[in-house]
Amino acid sequence: MTKINNLRSFIQVLEEAGQLARIGKPVNIVHELADVAATLVRSGGGAALFESAQGSKWPIFTGGIANQKRAALALDCREDEVTGVMGRVLEPVNGIPPRRVKKARWQDNIRTGDAADATQLPLPTHSRGDGGAFITGGVVISKDPVSGRGNLSCNRMLRMGPQVFGFNVNEWRHVRAFMDNRDDPNAPFPVAVAIGLDPAIMIAAGVRTDEDEMTIAGAIRGEGAPVCRGVTIDVDIPAEAEIVIEGYIQPAKTKPEGPLAEFHGYHGELWDSPTFEVSAICWRNNPIYQTIIPGWNEHIYIGNVLPREPLLLKFLKHINKDVAVHIPPYGNGFSAIVQCRRDNPGQAKNLALAAMTAHVNIKQVIVVDQDVNIYDPADIFWALTNRVDWRLDIFTVPFAQGHEMDPTADNRGIHTKIGIDATYKRERREYGTRVRYQEVDLSKYLG
Repeated sequence: MTKINNLRSFIQVLEEAGQLARIGKPVNIVHELADVAATLVRSGGGAALFESAQGSKWPIFTGGIANQKRAALALDCREDEVTGVMGRVLEPVNGIPPRRVKKARWQDNIRTGDAADATQLPLPTHSRGDGGAFITGGVVISKDPVSGRGNLSCNRMLRMGPQVFGFNVNEWRHVRAFMDNRDDPNAPFPVAVAIGLDPAIMIAAGVRTDEDEMTIAGAIRGEGAPVCRGVTIDVDIPAEAEIVIEGYIQPAKTKPEGPLAEFHGYHGELWDSPTFEVSAICWRNNPIYQTIIPGWNEHIYIGNVLPREPLLLKFLKHINKDVAVHIPPYGNGFSAIVQCRRDNPGQAKNLALAAMTAHVNIKQVIVVDQDVNIYDPADIFWALTNRVDWRLDIFTVPFAQGHEMDPTADNRGIHTKIGIDATYKRERREYGTRVRYQEVDLSKYLG
């Protein structure tokens, strides 16, 4: 298989695996592009490469890590190894620091001053409820002015003018802490936004850790990722990026920003956010713009599934060493499916409780047996239908802390969590074994 070291090699890997959909028909970047990309995910189609998007002089790519198969391709492993690989690369001892290089691909074209015009960037307007054109697939690179540690994060950015963006940043983000820890927290703060990246860097940016997330990208690839100093700011930027925007966050200059389709499936509210002022826009020759369809599978995979499944698994293995776990993207990061070898009638409830306490977001846990495919919603629904007595096999945890953006919670995140034991209770009634049919290669039978 092709070795992945940037977006282009990842696209090649996807195409080799039959996981790339090339869209040659002109598609409007206002709503239509997102509609097509979302439909591809829903129907099991590949990641989308829009080769002639209307309103864009460059191709636009999206959906690279929208399901388990493509996450496995990005991590160069089997689908059933994704959680284990993520667990390994998240261990700080396995981190590999980036390596600095003198020249970057994105330095082919450099625009500064008035020439750094963000209106030339093909930012899609994704959902019909969005407040405008957002950068959603960019990775923000910042540096702690105290320790010098680098940081990667994913922050939505609303284009407000040729050189101004709204910069959404939660108070618990490291980039916010970096700004607040300075002698003057309101002074301009330098950051870069890298667009069109090796998926290892995208995955690392979805992780919250006290280490430099670039070391996670290094652990995924087995070598330090190349980085290059910015043109106008003192920040190390991934050298293989397609497009780079440099500039300064202005903490004291805030503007209402939003709404945007969020991970919970609703359009969020307007936020009074700091602004970001552009100092340079750079791109490699013939770049590929990358976006993430907000409120959809890739958004959830990067931010909720990949970084959190290893955390849940670590908690659950204390109870049952044969356990597996999946945070399905259709559950917005709030649900977890746990697979186990049931050896005690009460074990499923213990596993559900452990999953709820492993991460605050988890509010619904379904525990199934090893004969149920945790990546197949139809199989999970089969277990719910055939193995759950709703009088006996569910329990709730009222007044538990969840995520404040969960639509079922109050504004402090307080709500009720639920555990469902969907395992086979042979002690109640024996029904024998499940009906199974072998899958066949249909290409041998059709056409």
